[in-house]
Amino acid sequence: MTDWIDITQPLTNDMAHWPGDTPFSFAISATKEQTGSANIGKITTSLHMGTHVDAPFHFDNDGITIEQVPIDTYIGKAKVIDVSQFKTITSAILEHYQLDGVKRLLLHTALPNNPKRFPEQLPVLDPSIASYLAEKGVVLLGVDMPSVDSITSKSLEAHHALQNNGVYILENLMLDQVTVGDYELIALPLKIVGADGSPVRAVIRPLQEATNDER
Repeated sequence: MTDWIDITQPLTNDMAHWPGDTPFSFAISATKEQTGSANIGKITTSLHMGTHVDAPFHFDNDGITIEQVPIDTYIGKAKVIDVSQFKTITSAILEHYQLDGVKRLLLHTALPNNPKRFPEQLPVLDPSIASYLAEKGVVLLGVDMPSVDSITSKSLEAHHALQNNGVYILENLMLDQVTVGDYELIALPLKIVGADGSPVRAVIRPLQEATNDER
């Protein structure tokens, strides 16, 4: 059986973070010597550090929060495609890929995987892709970038377009070493009540080695 492939950014104290956002920090708050029984760690972080999912509430005050998103959104068949040759990804470009029956689409873009450096610029996702993905039946879009919108965007047009078309968002994947093709995906968020998102542990394995469950 093929091993699962981890496509998650490691959470480290020196990883890059969104400008102005809360950085990730892990520390031992109490040692085994202090407690007499166990080491106890604590973390401080934005919910959008590393590999994470956005709940609609992240960019829409009336949107649902992360514990309300259907959990099967993040488990099941997924397709990885390579769009790294394009600076802007449009629906016209996606039409060249076989997406019939795809429910979870992971985009390998031109942005190199480097969790310790926050990018100055991102490849562009044209909001027009949202309606096209919805037509194909996609419910989750994953990208290897910190956002589906530009770093300076305040309107977050791609976020809203995807939400309006029933497509949820998974960001900051590690896809540089992943072969294009069909996979089983697990990228479960924490059940944080009222939250605008959550870090996830995202893993994939080639579909032919995965379960026969038709998710």
